[in-house]
Amino acid sequence: QLQASGGGLVQAGGSLRLSCAASGRTFSNYGMAWFRQAPGNKREFVASINYNGGRTYYADSVKGRFTISRDNAKNTVYLQMNSLKPDDTAVYSCAASLYSGTSVSDHNYNYWGQGTLVTVSS
Repeated sequence: QLQASGGGLVQAGGSLRLSCAASGRTFSNYGMAWFRQAPGNKREFVASINYNGGRTYYADSVKGRFTISRDNAKNTVYLQMNSLKPDDTAVYSCAASLYSGTSVSDHNYNYWGQGTLVTVSS
């Protein structure tokens, strides 16, 4: 089970840190990712990280502003979001993949957490 938290309302230019805590199994061998879905839009890839944190990948729209990281001892993945824009407003969900690397396709993720809402005001 994956539990995302940390969403909220923030002004443009502000920061938020999302957390995704895993329970029920150890995800230290899983690739992990964050996806987001804005109202009326399809779910889109945000960032992914491989099993040991040594490799990350970002969508162009968040590159340089967001940072994905993980703490396998705590079975938790994080998404640090800086310089937030109104276009970042969405429900953010974390996901785990049996593939230990990074992947941008949601079809490669086997476990999903419920989302946490991020709202960025202008």
